[in-house]
Amino acid sequence: MNGQKRIVLFTDIGDTIIDEGTEVRDETGTVVHADCIPGARETMRSIFEAGYTVVMVADGTVQSFANTMRENGLEDIFAARVISEAVGAEKPDERMFRSAMAAVGLTDEDRGRVVMAGNNVKRDIRGANLFGIRSVLLTWSKRRPFDEDGPQDHPDFTISRPEELFPLLEKLEAEFEEAEGAGE
Repeated sequence: MNGQKRIVLFTDIGDTIIDEGTEVRDETGTVVHADCIPGARETMRSIFEAGYTVVMVADGTVQSFANTMRENGLEDIFAARVISEAVGAEKPDERMFRSAMAAVGLTDEDRGRVVMAGNNVKRDIRGANLFGIRSVLLTWSKRRPFDEDGPQDHPDFTISRPEELFPLLEKLEAEFEEAEGAGE
């Protein structure tokens, strides 16, 4: 692993890393099996191995995410897991994002370093934008509409495949380092 990167990735899971169409649930509704979106596992491992802090910010149950991350070999990449069941709120509620910031020791001054990736305009993108962090919409799945009800729903970046996330983070990291260097 290189040195720790300054950009921090908050990421949704369903249809961002895991293909929701492959989910198998038990009688309680807990996800017991699901496959990754093509390219997502490798991309997330690469992001983690490059030194980025990765934080799960997802709506669902703690056990569902434990099951799917373990099954897909991604349980170790998350510096923290912020899950709606544990927080008692769902995105776009700012408590989800505030909890994620606190979980990895970030303050309000760090918001410019945080990027939220997700597939849901009304939850992931709106929540990130209203909280004041950058948003990345992954349009791989067409399960949800991408309609925007206003500027709060407009992503800062749009990607169509998980593999596009890593170069975007590298670009943002370089821009952050350049801006930080210019400010000294």
